Amino acid sequence: MSGNERQHTKVTPDWHRWIAESLQAGSRAVDILQTMLDNGFAERAAWTAIDDAYSVNGTSPVASSTERTVFRSRLADGHELDAGDRTVRVLARIARPAVAVLDGVLSAEECRAFRDMAARRLTRSAVVDRDHGRHAVMDIRTSDGAYFQRAENELVALVDRRVSALMHLPEEHGEGLQVMRYGIGGEYQPHFDYFDPADKGSLPHLNTGGQRVSTLIMYLNDVEAGGETIFPRIDFSVVPREGQGLYFEYDTPEGGLDPLTLHGGAPVTRGEKWIVTKWMRERAFPG
Repeated sequence: MSGNERQHTKVTPDWHRWIAESLQAGSRAVDILQTMLDNGFAERAAWTAIDDAYSVNGTSPVASSTERTVFRSRLADGHELDAGDRTVRVLARIARPAVAVLDGVLSAEECRAFRDMAARRLTRSAVVDRDHGRHAVMDIRTSDGAYFQRAENELVALVDRRVSALMHLPEEHGEGLQVMRYGIGGEYQPHFDYFDPADKGSLPHLNTGGQRVSTLIMYLNDVEAGGETIFPRIDFSVVPREGQGLYFEYDTPEGGLDPLTLHGGAPVTRGEKWIVTKWMRERAFPG
C-alpha cells in the first residue's frame, strides 16, 4: 500500500468474525496482524480487534488451558528498582510492549569510562544477515561499535552484575556489552532485536543461547539534536540522556514475539550519540 492510501481504522463485523475463527483454528496473533496490515488496516486498529477477540474467547492459541495467558514483565514493579549496587528510578512505563525508561543506570564517570574504552577499538557496526546468520555491514545501521566480553574488566563486570539484577536474568544469559557511536547522520533503521524464526540466518543464533528476550540500552551522553530511540508502531520515542536506560522485552501475552517492539535509532542531526547495549537470552550464552 502506498503512503498516499488511507488506512482502515474501522474493523467490520466480517473481519471480527474472521479474527475469531483464525484464533480458534490456532493461528498466531502476529500472522493475523500481518494479514490485516496487508489488507490496509491501521496497526492499532488491528491489534485492538485482535485483543478484543481474545477477551471474548478467553483463550490463547498457544495456551494449554482454557484461560488466557497472563503477561507479566520481568522488570520489577514500583518506582524504584534494586540494581544490586544502586537504586534505579523508573521514569515511564508502557504495558504493551513492555517498555520502561530508567534513570540512574550508569554514573557520569561510568559513561565517560565506556566512551574512552570503546574509542580505542571502534569499527563499523554490523547486523545479522537474515539469510546466512553472519554479521555484515549494511546501510540500515550507520554507526561504529566496540564489543566487550562479559566480565572483561572491572567496569564491565560491575555493569554486567547491575543489568542482570535489573533484567532479572542470570549474568550467564547475557551477551557481551556492545558500545556504539553515531556521528552526524548516523542512524539505525527500524528493526527487531529478536531473531525471526522464519529467517534461515536465525538458526545458528537460536542454537546458541536460544532466543533473545530483552534489551537494555544505556545512554552514554546527552545528544544535542536527533538520535532518539523510536518505536514507530506505538508512536513512542526516547530522547538520549546520559546515564539513563531504555528497557524492553519482546514477549506477547500469547507467548509469541511482539512486532510492536519494532524500534530504531533516529538520525543524529547535531553532535554525536553514544550508547551501550545489553541483550539477554533465554538460556546461558557463551560470552
